[in-house]
Amino acid sequence: MPLDISPPALAGSFGELRANHFHSGADFRTNQREGYPVYAVADGYVSRLRVQNSGFGLALYLVHPNGFTTVYGHLQRFAPKIAREVKTLQYSKKSYELDEFPKADLLPVRKGEVIAYSGNTGGSGGPHLHFEVRDSRTEETINPQLFGIDIPDNIPPVLSAMYVYRLNGKPFNESTPRQYFQLSGGGGSYRLHQVNTIRLSGEVGFGIITTDKHNGASGTNGVYSIQLFVDNVPVYTSALERFSFANSKGINSHIDYPVFLNQRRSIQKSFIDPGNPLKIYSNVVNNGRIVFDDGRLHRVRYEITDAKGNQTRLEFSVQAGAKNFVEEPPEVVGQQFRWNTKNELNTGDVRISIPRGSLYDDITFVYKTLPKPAKGAYSAIHQVHNRLTPLHSGFDLAIRADSSLYALRDKALIVSTGGASQGGIFENGFVRTSPRSFGGFYIAVDTVAPRIVPLNIAEGKNMAGLARISFRISDNLAGIKSFNGYIDGKWVLFEFDAKTASLWYRFDENIAPGKHTLELAVTDMKDNVRRYRVGFTR
Repeated sequence: MPLDISPPALAGSFGELRANHFHSGADFRTNQREGYPVYAVADGYVSRLRVQNSGFGLALYLVHPNGFTTVYGHLQRFAPKIAREVKTLQYSKKSYELDEFPKADLLPVRKGEVIAYSGNTGGSGGPHLHFEVRDSRTEETINPQLFGIDIPDNIPPVLSAMYVYRLNGKPFNESTPRQYFQLSGGGGSYRLHQVNTIRLSGEVGFGIITTDKHNGASGTNGVYSIQLFVDNVPVYTSALERFSFANSKGINSHIDYPVFLNQRRSIQKSFIDPGNPLKIYSNVVNNGRIVFDDGRLHRVRYEITDAKGNQTRLEFSVQAGAKNFVEEPPEVVGQQFRWNTKNELNTGDVRISIPRGSLYDDITFVYKTLPKPAKGAYSAIHQVHNRLTPLHSGFDLAIRADSSLYALRDKALIVSTGGASQGGIFENGFVRTSPRSFGGFYIAVDTVAPRIVPLNIAEGKNMAGLARISFRISDNLAGIKSFNGYIDGKWVLFEFDAKTASLWYRFDENIAPGKHTLELAVTDMKDNVRRYRVGFTR
């Protein structure tokens, strides 16, 4: 085990549904505390040293002789021999953030050796240890519970709802008719609430909301597998044993994405979009789209299993009808974009290119222009389809700029109508970028330097009794690109926590008693720079 906490409990399980990705490991609870020793789970060597402002924060990667790599994320600090190497690299590169790949003989470790201490760094929502097992060759991440990581669990998965989708040969989208079914039961056995038989006709798909809970302090986690049977014949199976990071965003095809955006409900579809790249499916008949047109009574069964083998069942009957009584949604007028080709639109004022592999299904693409925002805009608003259609890899967008932008072209970027920067560069009269989702976009500029707020230092202050110098930094639009601090003209290591926008320097043996001068420079993505200078004693 990577932690010596008994009994072990998870705050997040492998494959759990998260926004825009599947959870890639097991999140071990640490009693809402930091500083627990983290152990190497097997012999190996440190193959990667990662320090990020967000993401995994402080993270270690160990390669093991059996062909697997383990990952330890959101660490508070590294063990001393590793910490020394990290600090040496940070100073040599003059960068807090690191992504280094040491040679195999530099930092060997033994099974059970303390390699770090648990923490809450990076994008963590609270103290815990993120632990992964990866295939060293393919970089696919694998369910740690398949390796004997034993989490106490005799509780079967929970079912919250079942949905029926009237597909009838059409692509799935926000207009697909949906029908919600309340469920009754528990303890591994469920049924439709006050309904024995559903009358369905034509081509349909099913979906469910399901979660899992382990014993003790574990939170609400994800399930391991979902199987759907019609008349005892499997028509769909999903099993979260492993996946590649390149495909993880495919979760937005795996779930009912429009409902997730509008209601924050995670319905796992039991039918597969043609452009879904995930390799978690098997026993699939007709992509999970089931045709009920024979007038017969059919038995439908869901079997949901967690990683410990606890199973939950939902069983119901479907009477296949001869007619479809569900009203079809109105046809949308627009250009047909296919999921398996590159799709482009060029109006003269906007250029849109959606690469092959970014759409999960065919769409009727809708584009329109809207009036320019009241102030601070250098183009009209370009409404690119709608936010309810997910994209796997984003798209390329170029917007023609007003002539008044030219003097500020180096500060130009594209923002969404929600006010979020999408980045961008000026090129031949256009500002171009690559948004990761559809929506409304226009050109703006960022000429405002980041903000620096000193928290515990002031001109002439005696800092002898303090362990560190602390600031809070922020930016109004483009986002922070870099920060660099110098004491008496020499670069010093400042650390950053993106969650709290906190920036700090820890005093070390290099700062002798006496008077010193600190200079701090914070730069945003549009190269606006804010500088802060202060004298202090130590």
